[in-house]
Amino acid sequence: MYAILDLETTGGKYNEEGITEIAIYKFDGHEIVDQFISLVNPERPIQAFVVGLTGINNQMLRNAPKFYEVAKRVIEITTDCIIVAHNAQFDYRILQLEFDRLGYDYQRKSLCTVELAQELLPDQQSYSLGKLARNLGIPVTDRHRANGDALATVKLFKILLAKDTQKKIIQESVKLNPKKQLDTKLRDLIEEIPSQTGVYYMHNANGRVIYIGKSRNMKKQVNQHFTSDNQKSKRIQNEVEALSYDETGSELVALLKEHEEVKKIKPHHNRGARRAKFKAQLASFYDEQGYLNLRVEKADRTKACITTFSTIPSGLAYLGRMAEQYELSPDKIGLKDVDENSSCTDSPEVYNAKVQHFINAHTLVGKNQIIIDRGPSRDERSAILIENGSFRGLGYYNLNHQITNLDILERIITAMKDSQDARHIIQSYLRNRKVIKIIELQELNNPD
Repeated sequence: MYAILDLETTGGKYNEEGITEIAIYKFDGHEIVDQFISLVNPERPIQAFVVGLTGINNQMLRNAPKFYEVAKRVIEITTDCIIVAHNAQFDYRILQLEFDRLGYDYQRKSLCTVELAQELLPDQQSYSLGKLARNLGIPVTDRHRANGDALATVKLFKILLAKDTQKKIIQESVKLNPKKQLDTKLRDLIEEIPSQTGVYYMHNANGRVIYIGKSRNMKKQVNQHFTSDNQKSKRIQNEVEALSYDETGSELVALLKEHEEVKKIKPHHNRGARRAKFKAQLASFYDEQGYLNLRVEKADRTKACITTFSTIPSGLAYLGRMAEQYELSPDKIGLKDVDENSSCTDSPEVYNAKVQHFINAHTLVGKNQIIIDRGPSRDERSAILIENGSFRGLGYYNLNHQITNLDILERIITAMKDSQDARHIIQSYLRNRKVIKIIELQELNNPD
């Protein structure tokens, strides 16, 4: 659990400042679950330059509560939480200073979104909250006021959580959670996870990720782990101490995140998931008559191919289903028991154009596009970036801030490793399921 906060202060000499406004959002990694916002009477004058920056003056604070009057609420909303702030060293110091004046030893773990952004969003020209928000398409209202800046920090932190593919932030949070008794542990953990599409992470007592899974119904899938009596499930049941999850909205995004993070984090209960995702591929060749043929063959990762399949039979079955739609001749796509009357009657030029149409629709080679699908919430969409046929990464954007150019897209995208397995996941999904839309990058850069 996180307490994401922002403070406005009087300014002045070091360790003589006072709080003039405080905003705290309690955030569970997915949504805001509590909040506290208040002006505060600092009982000392506000520096003139601060008045000009924030608009908060001494007259506004005359009837505001003093810090000792809000201190109990601050303690309550931040208990068992990690303090998160933009330039956390400053905000945490000021909070401790105010509590020191009351004779209370206020101690919390803290995270700084400036430092996290420098690690997870390299090459930014500036790491100020305003510049990061503008570059990442984060809407900011009431800049330099506690509530506006705290809300912007919540949205920035969500992006940073998504980009933290090694789950270092989550693992630190898990360590703070009190441990449950074994007899109630599994039941309580199931209650924590929603029945939504996403990726879930099982942690041991040290916060280490021991298993990663994905599902269109995370609660149902986790329940199966915790009720199964096979040896793997029993080991997980004994080791797991906490659950975390990422709602994705899109099953395709969940598949890609699971694949990437299993490879990167290497949870010891995911050994089987690290194997190759496909065993067959689709190739093309010209026969002696000049016809373009298609052939499903054993996967060879050293050779270029049109697309991939889990197995040779599944590839042949798919070609068989596509034959009528694309007017493909069975004898030229490797299907057995071909009726002589079904042989190709088109000229090579006409037939090859049909085959090329099929190839263009079923390959990522040379493609530059964005695959748009559902996001974690109703007002979000997911975006998967393909550049020159390679998978570059994925991210989310708010519907109120449509992607208008490639620069914005690349900033919100969490970079992921391109591989034949990742491309297989994308191609297999697009063959069998629908996404909201696919945008060619030329359309993005030239909307007219």
